[in-house]
Amino acid sequence: MAKSTLFERLFRKKTIAQIQQDLDVGEHGSLVKTLTLLDLTCFGIAAVIGAGIFSTIGTASFDGGPAISILFVITGFACLFSALCYAEFASTIPVSGSAYTYSFTAFGELIAWLIGWNLLMEYSIGNSVLAFAWSEYFMNLVDGMQTWLAGYGMNFKIPEWLYHDHFSCSRAPAEMAKILREGGVPSESLKKLVEVWEGAPQFMGTRFLIDVPALMINFIITTLVILGIQESKMVSNAMVFLKLGVILLIVVVGVNYVQPKNWSPFAPNGLEGVFKGIAAVFFAYIGFDAISTTAEECRNAQRDIPRATLLTLVLCTVIYIILAFVLTGMVSYTELNVQDPLAFVFSKYGVQSMVGIVSLSAVVATASVFLVFQLGQPRIFMSMARDGLLPKKFAEVHPRFKTPAFSSLITGLMVALPTIFFSAQFVTDLAAIGTLFAFMLVSAGILVVGRGNNTDHDGYRRGFCVPYINGRWLIPVCFAIYTVLLPGLPANHFFFGSWWTPEGFHYDRIPYLVFYAVFAGLTVASIRFQWSAIPVLGIAVNLYLIAGLGAENWARFGIWCIIGLLVYGFYSYHHSALRDR
Repeated sequence: MAKSTLFERLFRKKTIAQIQQDLDVGEHGSLVKTLTLLDLTCFGIAAVIGAGIFSTIGTASFDGGPAISILFVITGFACLFSALCYAEFASTIPVSGSAYTYSFTAFGELIAWLIGWNLLMEYSIGNSVLAFAWSEYFMNLVDGMQTWLAGYGMNFKIPEWLYHDHFSCSRAPAEMAKILREGGVPSESLKKLVEVWEGAPQFMGTRFLIDVPALMINFIITTLVILGIQESKMVSNAMVFLKLGVILLIVVVGVNYVQPKNWSPFAPNGLEGVFKGIAAVFFAYIGFDAISTTAEECRNAQRDIPRATLLTLVLCTVIYIILAFVLTGMVSYTELNVQDPLAFVFSKYGVQSMVGIVSLSAVVATASVFLVFQLGQPRIFMSMARDGLLPKKFAEVHPRFKTPAFSSLITGLMVALPTIFFSAQFVTDLAAIGTLFAFMLVSAGILVVGRGNNTDHDGYRRGFCVPYINGRWLIPVCFAIYTVLLPGLPANHFFFGSWWTPEGFHYDRIPYLVFYAVFAGLTVASIRFQWSAIPVLGIAVNLYLIAGLGAENWARFGIWCIIGLLVYGFYSYHHSALRDR
């Protein structure tokens, strides 16, 4: 086979007309169009406002002080770059598949496969993170109930080995021994894990631990997703309204305890302290892209998906800013380095009723995010199967429930396995890099297919276009500012000078070197081709955050991509529907 032929086959693209034709044929069944603008916006809020608002906002406030509110504005604006790109693609190609389908039209089959493969990390593995978080919040709520019931003579205790993951506990004794050998002091959380490990029952010489609440929420949500989109949206909307009601209650009650003196100094650690929390704050916004996975079930996808995406970002940014001001006004920022800041500030003032309400709302908030992400992955599987890159079984729609039931079942299994075999931190890093990689390529896709007008090359009318802002001057200015600030950034950003030190080779500099090289290339291309600034900044922002995840996670990501390429080479390439055409 000639190299040119192989290249053409690997990067063959689907036109919008082909995508629409496949959808019209509908040999595997069609989905029910039931979602409105309100439903989509609720899905977006459900996906974005989750565990992050109950945990990471505290750590970010501790680092940046009251000025963290500015970081929410900046991060919301940065997310807007990717959100606008998603909105244009969703408006132009209103079908399931999200970034996978968009990449197929922009870059071709191989890149689309890699995106679809990596979306597994955002939705399936990402939901394993949420399962761990939900389990923790749920057990906090149960602990509170145990204390309350004990006052009435009803004592019960759930064994700790039934709500801790095996991976973290199994490694805890070795980590504790190492710390003690080096003369350090183990943390209380590490001591707790060792205690749980040593108290766990043994089966055939192996200690048995399993996070039952994490598996339980996965089973419940998977069942709900299979039963139907109508049922899913009703539950999601109810949880969102409950969640927003609790947030409003937190603000109304919390304002009474705000002391303006706590807002001074506004930025106690300067800009460095503010931007230290940028990664945590950015991840609090992840989820708006899940809206686009429901495109086939929207009554008016071209109009409503862009609106819902932008509404979600605006509303969530406003909510985050208000909460940040209330939180930092109630107590000093120096006290907020805790895992449950919203519950902590009310317990400090002795408002125990609010502590219980916050704990309950954390359980609901995490479950709502879980639901939206569990809806997204099966629809991506379905789109990939339609293209022949996965077995046809993944594209089947249940005749009664009108949902991709088999894909939903497989998604539930893929969420369950990491909760059994891995730790929360391990799957968190994988989910983050997969998500940001998808954001980056969707932004790049707009540079490939974006026209800046309302009609594309095959006559398919766009409902929304990313506003064109000439990047010829703006991008070089941004690159110059970053270069000037480089010496003042953390050491792993600065790649000049010796890479070998007494501590060893600085692998952690490699990701930032890659980012700087790509940013330089984007700057040159923006000058030469007058690229639109918004998608270019979308690429730069997401790649910078990927660099912040470290060289070790880049290596894991590379291994995951290699596995994906092997699957593509042995199965997907040979069964591609485009190849048959």
